[in-house]
Amino acid sequence: MTMQTSVFSLDQRAMELIERKFRKKLLIAEARADELFGVFQQELTEEETWALKFLFAYMPVNDLADYDGNLFLSHVRRTLDIRRQVPWGERVPDHLFLHFVLPYRVNTENIEDSRGILYSELADRTKHLPMADAILETNYWCHEKAAYIGSDLRTVSPLTMIRNARGRCGEESTLTVAALRSIGIPARQVYTPRWAHCDDNHAWVEAWADGEWYYIGACEPEPLLNQGWFSPPARRAMLINTRISANYEGPEGITLAEEWFTEINLLESYAPTRTITVLVKDEQGRPISGANVYFELYNMAELYPIAVLPTNTQGEASFKTGLGDIVIRAVKDGRWGEDKINAAHGEPIELVLDQAQQPDGTADFDMVPPPERNGEAADPLSEERILRHNSRLEEGARIRSGYEHTFLDEEHASKLAEAAGLPAERVWEVLRKARGNSREIAAFLRERSSEYGEWPLLLLESMNEKDLVDTFRRALDDHLTGSLSQRGELPQNIFIRYILCPRILYEMIMPYKRLFQDSFTEVESTAFREDPSELVRRLDREWELWEDLPNLKGKGNPAGTFKIKKGDRISLDILFVAVCRSLGIPARLHPSEQKPQFMMNGSWQDALFAHGTMPLQTVKKDNGYLRLLRDNEPSAEAPAASYSENFTIARLENGIYKTLFYPSGKTDVYDESFEVEEGSYRMTSGIRLKDGTVRVRFSYFTVRAGEQTDIPLTFREALLEIPVLGTMYRNHALTLLDGSNKTIGELIGMSGAIVAWMEPEREPTKHLIREISELAGPFDEIGAPIVLVAGDSEWASSFDPSRYPQLPACTLIVRDSAYAALPGFISQPPASEAGFPHLFVLDGQDQIRYTASGYKIGTGKEAFRILTGIYQHFAERSGIE
Repeated sequence: MTMQTSVFSLDQRAMELIERKFRKKLLIAEARADELFGVFQQELTEEETWALKFLFAYMPVNDLADYDGNLFLSHVRRTLDIRRQVPWGERVPDHLFLHFVLPYRVNTENIEDSRGILYSELADRTKHLPMADAILETNYWCHEKAAYIGSDLRTVSPLTMIRNARGRCGEESTLTVAALRSIGIPARQVYTPRWAHCDDNHAWVEAWADGEWYYIGACEPEPLLNQGWFSPPARRAMLINTRISANYEGPEGITLAEEWFTEINLLESYAPTRTITVLVKDEQGRPISGANVYFELYNMAELYPIAVLPTNTQGEASFKTGLGDIVIRAVKDGRWGEDKINAAHGEPIELVLDQAQQPDGTADFDMVPPPERNGEAADPLSEERILRHNSRLEEGARIRSGYEHTFLDEEHASKLAEAAGLPAERVWEVLRKARGNSREIAAFLRERSSEYGEWPLLLLESMNEKDLVDTFRRALDDHLTGSLSQRGELPQNIFIRYILCPRILYEMIMPYKRLFQDSFTEVESTAFREDPSELVRRLDREWELWEDLPNLKGKGNPAGTFKIKKGDRISLDILFVAVCRSLGIPARLHPSEQKPQFMMNGSWQDALFAHGTMPLQTVKKDNGYLRLLRDNEPSAEAPAASYSENFTIARLENGIYKTLFYPSGKTDVYDESFEVEEGSYRMTSGIRLKDGTVRVRFSYFTVRAGEQTDIPLTFREALLEIPVLGTMYRNHALTLLDGSNKTIGELIGMSGAIVAWMEPEREPTKHLIREISELAGPFDEIGAPIVLVAGDSEWASSFDPSRYPQLPACTLIVRDSAYAALPGFISQPPASEAGFPHLFVLDGQDQIRYTASGYKIGTGKEAFRILTGIYQHFAERSGIE
């Protein structure tokens, strides 16, 4: 007797849930019913039907708006076919298949029918391997296709990542998850929203093999699973999680279960944890349900919520986190309570919502991250396996470098510029940024410049660098011709930035200008141009606010949002700006507030949308001015002001501080006043110490309409410790780029230096090189030698020192074949496990006064501070002014 199971082992309750949510999506996407759900009229198997229903049931509104059902049916059929072909297909349980193989989306990337393409690349390489080895092999393939580079927050698709051959960690992990899923291996992108011990965040990959989940560094292969340069930082994390578009009921701990997604907490697989229980009460001591509890870390000079959880009917919210400090803020109806705790203590926390006005003055406190911990000792690898792994890394870098050499070069750019009558330098800059898409961009310039002169080039120059790698002629033609038809009498700089430019926030650039121009009558368009508030009222009346996945807010394509007549608040704001620009109305999202605005009579006006919110939020607030003042008595250790690096400004809105958007690294903060909305504000400043602790200061103030508020930007004192940690051996020889040899002593001189051993292909080294490059001016002022050392195995074919022209002029890049010059303590934990780069700051007596190993954002700035202190001490002793 055999027991018959339902499709995908779904029980009756699960099938009813999927059916109910699917029916709801039929109503939500009614405006696009034929394009999306017409595929159900085709002949489908039971598996295909339920796979499609599962995807549609949890599909975010942006995807319902932007893509057609045929794309999802193709994806489903290819995925089911792959499951039947791969050797481990039957071993993957149905619940893992549904949640970690079938999904078409990994992050916020543009969706393409890529599963079959990726499978064709990987099938032969992996079909004879054990499942765990197939994971490793897939990561070697990803390494051949892409490497790390920092970039903006928009996530490109896996195919664009391959075309571009580089991307940030969120894009590397998106590619790797998509690749693993393409051969039927369950995979998920996991991430720490923010680190506690340093700034920034990180994403990597977990993959399932024969009953167990393993982690890997995306596009950064290791010879074994559960290895990566981020292993030591992960042991100091306060949250590591992933989001699943489903009502997931797996064995992992759940951080948040919403109607359309589940967030699972994976931290205990990486670090020690404690569960914090917060009880929220009113002033009469009664529990409050439905309050939002924010669990906040200091990162990038703000308190960032790594989790926001609602209280239950007993007024409680529980959160599993690491053993570091965390700020907990509970909010409901504009009232709040707040406390800072050390999560290691683990006692229940009680917060009373008894505050409705912010305090005055300043508040100082420390934020201490979880301590460093050693990991479990890994079994040593044989010399043969190490050599084989290094050979694979070099081979992958060589393959990728060979592909990059197929991009159009400066000679092609020069010829194109000459033929099109355009400046060669500007054409080359655009083609250089376009990388693997350079031929598409060149074709656009070639085809359109004869008719439109410089305008096609100006269009390309108005876009973000990343846009040039995945924007194609159809979209470019639409924005070019659709914009020039609305040229009018606008000044060129206004026309380019706020009409011609297709980039609004972080949405995918698609054609829409002709669509919007054809969607309104001439009478309607004229009315909108005369008073854009009419367009605001039209969109407010006919388009519905719909929120589902938090990470997809603002990612909707304006054309899709327009057609489905629904979207999240930011996507609706983007739609407004897109329609305005299509009709010749200059429009933007405010640079620091991110609210929609249109230009009338030469000045910016707020687009006052209701978007289903309280009427109070549609009332325009008047602006005031904020002027930052220099500290009259700064401490010697006070850093130079830099927005998002050591200070930010946030406005209090309904009990929550919302950080204002200004360019990261903005330093000209004293030059002119900031125009901001009236209201209550908090300025956060911080100095991070070597162990990751931050000395934080809150400064509270109020900005009144039409008035200027002067606030000093101050930092707490942080004693600069410069201990003696060891001595650098001066006589070891290093090899210069020209092949000659010099000793370390000859390279560093006698007055202090920085020496760093690095792995140029790895993300931690790339962060360090970027930080040192950003400090090129200050480093050049003190003239200290900076020696960057790579070993033979790291001197891969793709590493070209000439690619780092922004490094300080005093930088030397050299080779140390066996890393023989590295100080001995680097071979011991924690430095040995942290890995490269290994950085040392030396004084004039070759004494090591500072060292840092592995991944830590801010190492470059710390090294500069220490080196500056050494030089100041030397100057004082020498009597130098």
